[in-house]
Amino acid sequence: MSLLGLANRARKIISGEELVLKEVKNGRAKLVLLSKDASQNTSKKILDKCHYYRTPVKMVENRDDLGQAIGKQARVAVAVIDEGFAKKLALLLDESQWG
Repeated sequence: MSLLGLANRARKIISGEELVLKEVKNGRAKLVLLSKDASQNTSKKILDKCHYYRTPVKMVENRDDLGQAIGKQARVAVAVIDEGFAKKLALLLDESQWG
């Protein structure tokens, strides 16, 4: 999650449900991080949009961790708009799930 903070300081992420959906639709989002505790409606909307535009999605434990990682209040969704950050974050999130 510290890498996500670095990406935020480099201005390579977008947070907030509507802004994330806009970035996915525009094709700028390289990776979307979605909180597991997002509402069912929000999760479906973001997952459907990401599936349609072939944008990878990774789940994170909760909205508080996601918000804290970028130095803001709780966030349900974050889009990474830089290819390098997106690849490294996806790799690190996969490793953390498998220990």
